[in-house]
Amino acid sequence: MKKVAVMTDSNSGFTRQQAQEAGIYVLPMPFFINGETYFEDIDLTQEQFYQKLEGNAEISTSMPAVGDVTDLWDKLLQEYEEVVHIPMSSGLSGSCEAAHMLAQDYDGKVQVVNNQRISVTQKQSVLDAKTLADQGKSALEIKEYLEETKFESSIYIMLDTLYYLKKGGRITPAAAALGTLLRLKPVLQIQGDKLDAFAKARTSKQGKNIMLEAIKNDFANRFHDPEGKNMRLGIAYTKDLDAAKEWKNEVLAVFPNHEIQMDPLSLSVACHIGPGALAVTCCKKLS
Repeated sequence: MKKVAVMTDSNSGFTRQQAQEAGIYVLPMPFFINGETYFEDIDLTQEQFYQKLEGNAEISTSMPAVGDVTDLWDKLLQEYEEVVHIPMSSGLSGSCEAAHMLAQDYDGKVQVVNNQRISVTQKQSVLDAKTLADQGKSALEIKEYLEETKFESSIYIMLDTLYYLKKGGRITPAAAALGTLLRLKPVLQIQGDKLDAFAKARTSKQGKNIMLEAIKNDFANRFHDPEGKNMRLGIAYTKDLDAAKEWKNEVLAVFPNHEIQMDPLSLSVACHIGPGALAVTCCKKLS
């Protein structure tokens, strides 16, 4: 049985304290804010991020420096025989592909997982990886499992504003203006490696119902598990904790037999969608 370290990046939503408690390792992701570099959960908290975002700061995400990645791998390999590294989806960042290239110099001791997930579903993959490592699975076996099951998850997100999608160039100014005029609440989805439009709602209540129906449909038709007995259900949010707690109770009313995990969406997602967003997520349980 090999001793395997489980590593991810802060796009997973793990704080340093949570990671320490779970026995995993987190690479902080860099953000450029008005030309200065910040590292999530080191010198950039959730609160500081939203202050800067709502203050109209220029914010962009970046890949971690090559040396930061390999330095952590080298450090872990002094204590562990293997490392399984679970970065954010390759479809949303180049950091996964870069890590794959770097791992080629490690003779199989570092396995980089192209898990096609981000934020709360990525976080669950990391927890599953730690469980598998504790069961004695090798880094390669963990990688293979996570890549085989990578699409067994969904995130549906209702936005409070179109401003940040417009600012990031994901929708045109004209579409944003029309959506704002009509007071639309767009619902987006993340299944795999893309943040895509899913539906348009006229009210928050309608948007919530759309997300709940989408999860029910996934349970029945994607996962062939209408009651969700083999599914993990969660809710997520950006900034507004009180709204998230209310949303959690609404989801519990529809799915009363589920334990529902509540997490903030990672800042890498939040910078594109802004504050006030609410999400519902699901992942298939570890088999």
